[in-house]
Amino acid sequence: MSAAFSFQLDATDGAARTGVISTPRGEIRTPAFMPVGTAATVKAMMPESVRATGADILLGNTYHLMLRPTAERIDRLGGLHRFMNWERPILTDSGGFQVMSLAELRKLTEEGVTFKSHIDGSRHTLTPERSMEIQRLLGSDIVMCFDECPALPADEKRVAESMRLSMRWAARSKEAFGDRPGHALFGIQQGGVTQELRAESAEKLREIGFDGYAIGGLAVGEGQEAMFGVLDYATDMLPQDRPRYLMGVGKPDDIVGAVARGVDMMDCVLPSRSGRTGQAFTRHGVVNIKNARHADDPRPLDESCTCPACRNYSRAYLHHVFRAQEIISSMLLTWHNLHYFQEIMAGMRAAIAEGRFAAWQAEFHAGRAEGDIPPL
Repeated sequence: MSAAFSFQLDATDGAARTGVISTPRGEIRTPAFMPVGTAATVKAMMPESVRATGADILLGNTYHLMLRPTAERIDRLGGLHRFMNWERPILTDSGGFQVMSLAELRKLTEEGVTFKSHIDGSRHTLTPERSMEIQRLLGSDIVMCFDECPALPADEKRVAESMRLSMRWAARSKEAFGDRPGHALFGIQQGGVTQELRAESAEKLREIGFDGYAIGGLAVGEGQEAMFGVLDYATDMLPQDRPRYLMGVGKPDDIVGAVARGVDMMDCVLPSRSGRTGQAFTRHGVVNIKNARHADDPRPLDESCTCPACRNYSRAYLHHVFRAQEIISSMLLTWHNLHYFQEIMAGMRAAIAEGRFAAWQAEFHAGRAEGDIPPL
């Protein structure tokens, strides 16, 4: 197994790409969907169960882990991989988005962000240097540079100032990251929905130089049409020979549309969060298992699915355990959703490799439009 981080692009079909990211902890097949293990766990799932769905890599959260149990404690206990019993690659985000969305009484300066914990009110400061230190203590394989992410909609002046601050922080992140063989640092493109700002951001990131490039500042309120509009040009601004990561996306339609526009990696809490709230994603659309019509239904969620929830349990049972608030409901529905998302990724990888991605995409959308499962 190589000690280096590398990306091999194996095939393209239109803008869609398939390849392999190699890390010392294993290969990541792209396009890849990363389940989110916010607090060192994918909620309602055992690590081996997450792997069984087809996941090659998980995402951990710098903000949450620095607050509880702290990066220093995780480091003393052998690092995040050992701590959560996941020996394959882990990507950690920088904490910037959560500081924007969760933290209280934020104070933003050139140096970084000072904030109060949403858990206990304790005060903390995140800077590019501190974010790099936390991610080093966690031992993550892919590290994200520290950025500032304004919620959309926002006026262009605010977005431009934020993007340029993030680019200065990207340079500081690169310097603080240092030389860490086998570990990768990704830069994050910002610029909202303005093409000129995205181009300026991409140029600066390429000048600094990163192992991979993320498209940030989307899926923050702008809507799918605007997001796809940005992806129509943003991916081409980034190096062809490095992985491209769209942060925080998304629904199945979002994922397929992103891959069609040249994205290699994505993450989202949606499959696990939806599983805990009784929603199951299927090839025909979303099943809301809490609805009364499922109470006497002996069918599986999806007759073509091979996950444990579909192989072994009926909709009637899943309806019952959800209504009874049994823990197995979250376990089974989350497993199903993660399995389905990974099936989508595997289907796209095969279609791109065989030069039939457009046909696969058309079949994907047709199945959801013509299915017999009501959306609610």
